[in-house]
Amino acid sequence: MKLDLLLRNADIITMDDRRPHATSLGIWQGRIVGLDGDLDGLDAAKVLDLDGATVTPGFIDAHCHTTWFGLGLGEVDVSGARGLDQLYALLEADMAVSASRWLMATGFSQTLHGGAFPDIGVLDRITGDRPLFIRHNSGHMAVVNTAALRLAGAESPSFPDPDGGMIVRDADGRPTGLVQETAQQLVQELILPYSLEAIEAALDRATRHYASEGITSFTEAGIGGGWIGHSPVELAAYQRAAANGRLHARAQLMPVLDALRPLEGYGTPGAVGLDLGMASGFGNDFVSLGPAKVFLDGSLLGETAAVSEDYCSHGHTDNSGNTGYFQADPESLRNRIESAYAAGWSIAAHAIGDRAVDLAISIISHCAAKYGPRVLPNRIEHASVTRPDQVQRLADAGIAVTPQASFFAEGGDGMTASLGPERLGWAYRAASFVDAGVTLAGSSDRPVADGNVLRGMQAFVDRRTSSGAVFGNPDERLSPRQALAAYTTEAAAATGLSHLKGALAPVKLADFTVLSGSPLTAPDIAALRVLATAVGGAFTYGEGRFPGPDRVAEAAGNTSAGTTFIRPATNRS
Repeated sequence: MKLDLLLRNADIITMDDRRPHATSLGIWQGRIVGLDGDLDGLDAAKVLDLDGATVTPGFIDAHCHTTWFGLGLGEVDVSGARGLDQLYALLEADMAVSASRWLMATGFSQTLHGGAFPDIGVLDRITGDRPLFIRHNSGHMAVVNTAALRLAGAESPSFPDPDGGMIVRDADGRPTGLVQETAQQLVQELILPYSLEAIEAALDRATRHYASEGITSFTEAGIGGGWIGHSPVELAAYQRAAANGRLHARAQLMPVLDALRPLEGYGTPGAVGLDLGMASGFGNDFVSLGPAKVFLDGSLLGETAAVSEDYCSHGHTDNSGNTGYFQADPESLRNRIESAYAAGWSIAAHAIGDRAVDLAISIISHCAAKYGPRVLPNRIEHASVTRPDQVQRLADAGIAVTPQASFFAEGGDGMTASLGPERLGWAYRAASFVDAGVTLAGSSDRPVADGNVLRGMQAFVDRRTSSGAVFGNPDERLSPRQALAAYTTEAAAATGLSHLKGALAPVKLADFTVLSGSPLTAPDIAALRVLATAVGGAFTYGEGRFPGPDRVAEAAGNTSAGTTFIRPATNRS
């Protein structure tokens, strides 16, 4: 056998307890053949001397919105604005140069503007009759102008709110331009569906960015319908992108529950699924179907997540009776989820508040008891506010969780104000999940929050907010190894793919990330640099930084003339 690629002189953190460290790694046909002594006597088509750089398993983002992120890279980015005047200036600048029918912007959060939302009168002055849609970072609300509301037929003060959503109005009943939760769909339906070409281009942009940050796999948390999907044939765009070399990381796709429809043949009345009976786990190593995604509640920053006690303002209960709300009647949600589970779907339930977590545990546990386990694990997306009694229930039910450490920096102070001191210790747990045996998957919810994995790991370790405070319970901080595990072995487990990825071990996929130093010992993990990224042994980022010609090298004998080097001390991203 002749290896396709041999990495040597590396600090390899395998995340495999049987062999936690190595210095050499051999790859053949996209898989890992062996490490160190396993490779004795084997030649290689290419040898890379990493000059002591650190190699980890490729990073896995277990919950993100890749199409949304990629589309946003082609829209007006308002995330850098501080103060509404700067935001208005960005919109005015685009109005001066862009001729597209819609003005699309992304990256808005009121937390970046002292809690203020754009004034619809100012937006109307800037945009005139051109409809405007500004995506909120949370994905649970958006800001629109009067032209957009008029097109949706929702301009009138008497227009009713849709189930599970709200058109926010002023004291006189006039829309303010803020649309929350399902109310976004009133406007989004005017924009959707995006073309396959637009989605494919968005995936290309997004996953090139992922590669630059060491990400080799991701789970797309909602395709095909609802307010989070972009096309009823979104899966086809992923297949096209993969076939055309424009998908630069492995994708697991969660169809939203709305995309499933009643199908006969399952032997269970009312079962819903996708045509031909496709369900969780269908696909290949590069594009596959994950669980069915269902929204149970809203968001913490929007105070629409379903919690058991009132939200707070200014650090004390405001007695308004606001405990958030479910996206639909709980019994309806229960029946719809069971209909999907009966057809072979695992469930990924968006549940942020503790009331929603209760509902998710109850429904998933019932389905598992009635129908048995599914191919992939069941999950609770975010599990943001979990009471102490819920932690062990999650472990007993075998439900994985995806709390995002990336929320701490930008949203931690705001969530602290919303939750108040008594519940703050329940927010975005990490160490207590790990200690209880709950699978904790690292994820970003990008573009809702920062998707950089190295910053995400550091956030799990220090839990610092933008003010410098430690968010929530300091005892929830993870060790560096636990933080790395969240984005490798644990993310692989949560996605049901531990047999393929998450660790660097023989037979597993050759997905790896090359770093400028070790995340296990670095004083600041976020300060490390991604030097290179590879999927199936093929570089998706950083190969060009290797000095010297791209020449075939032999692993045996004198290879100094044919070996290429990567030097962490001198190469920069």
